[in-house]
Amino acid sequence: MSVLTIDVGTSVIKAVVFDDQGQETALSRIGTEVLRPHPGWAEQDMAAVWNAVVSTVRGALSQHGAGHDPVRLVAFTAQGDGCWLVDADGHPTGPAVLWSDGRAGDLLTRWAADGVLDEAYRRNGSLTCSGMPNAVISWLAAHDPRRLARSRTALTAAGWLFLKLTGVTAIDESDASAPFLDHTTGDYDPAILDLFDFAPYAGLLPRVLGEHERVAEITHRTAGELGLPAGLPVVMAPYDIAATARGAGVVDPGQACAILGTTLCTEIVTRHVDTTGEPCGINIAYGGRERVLRAFPTLSGTEVLDWASRVLAADGPAALGELAFSTAPAPGGPAFLPYLSPAGERAPFLDPRARGTFWGLSLDHTPADLARAVFEGLSLVVRDCLRASGTDVHELRLCGGGSASDPWCRLIADVTGVPTARSADSEPGAKGAFLTGLVLTGAESSMHSAAATYVRMRSAWEPDPGRAERYDELYTSFLIWRDAARSLGWAPAPAAPAVQKAPHV
Repeated sequence: MSVLTIDVGTSVIKAVVFDDQGQETALSRIGTEVLRPHPGWAEQDMAAVWNAVVSTVRGALSQHGAGHDPVRLVAFTAQGDGCWLVDADGHPTGPAVLWSDGRAGDLLTRWAADGVLDEAYRRNGSLTCSGMPNAVISWLAAHDPRRLARSRTALTAAGWLFLKLTGVTAIDESDASAPFLDHTTGDYDPAILDLFDFAPYAGLLPRVLGEHERVAEITHRTAGELGLPAGLPVVMAPYDIAATARGAGVVDPGQACAILGTTLCTEIVTRHVDTTGEPCGINIAYGGRERVLRAFPTLSGTEVLDWASRVLAADGPAALGELAFSTAPAPGGPAFLPYLSPAGERAPFLDPRARGTFWGLSLDHTPADLARAVFEGLSLVVRDCLRASGTDVHELRLCGGGSASDPWCRLIADVTGVPTARSADSEPGAKGAFLTGLVLTGAESSMHSAAATYVRMRSAWEPDPGRAERYDELYTSFLIWRDAARSLGWAPAPAAPAVQKAPHV
């Protein structure tokens, strides 16, 4: 049996076909555009996202061809958070507001000062950021109430895809986890809704589907549009960072992975939601009431490498890596705080005004020194997230586009002091959707058995004791510089523009 999987990322949409051995037999990718009509905003055209899905699916199916088993199952994952508003007929009422959007930064600052963010975290272990639906909808209520009046449901990217594929309007527990989920019931927590004064907008929230409710048939119309047989089962897998963890074989308590992608997301499987300690990160429903994914999805990831490539005149991140690792780590080298998102940072701390900087520059430093500092800064963020988790991790599985760099994987082992390993799959998010599809349709008995059967690792790196000692010292300084930079209060939050008219859709 062949399984078609779809992964709707922020910057790339992928369609992958897996055979019954879990091997990729076809892969199609299409880049997508993040729209930034105002400083701090991040949006996508919902119709354009769907059109890209259609193109990637048809591309993958044409590669799959007639020589393989026909597709018997569709499973998908997508970017999380954000707000994808649709009307009563399921049509977009404007562009999707993405997880990386920063327009609600002032609102977060007020909620933090009023203790709302802390109190909500103590209930479900997730710290609200500006790209979550409570922040986006509250901002729209103040600045674009007409769009809310036209909207019937606030979906996520996965909910939008499920609606287009099956006609079902819903959300899964992983996407619902932040900010509203009660992890003990699997439904929205009325107390959290009240904390954010969300009662007037609660009707926008879609029904939460449990672990075994996320299977529906593809509609005849959509099957024809995609070139698939009618009646195929469609499985909604957890959103992309959770699906990627599954695809990397991180399914049991204590296992961890880091996604080196648009978000630099470090995540650890636990048994229970922990709401103690300093509020940071999110807790994602990961397997009914038995598993939770403690996740730290940053706002700055491999886009930092794109930025550094432009600034240092390198021909893309691969060339930047060659430049960076052409020089050995040395005392006195510059350090880099990689908080470059216009929305600030959300993990392992929340600060809408966080900004990046180089520290310790001198005339002796070269472009190679700066490039290396960028990779080291991103790696120190991974270490910072591991520390914030409070979990003893014995292996860190790496995936995402950045994991293609052997030197960076080795550097992360040195910086964190934890052995690293890389997935053998080029698309672990799609592999996670594949595994979820097998389990939810009964082809596999559990996620543990599915991962044991189909997940393969292909490379591993051990920390170098000498370099690890140097990075221990650098990390101590990194925390001091990070707090010093935050205390400066750089970058005022973007001013809210006048009420925006939604584009015709």
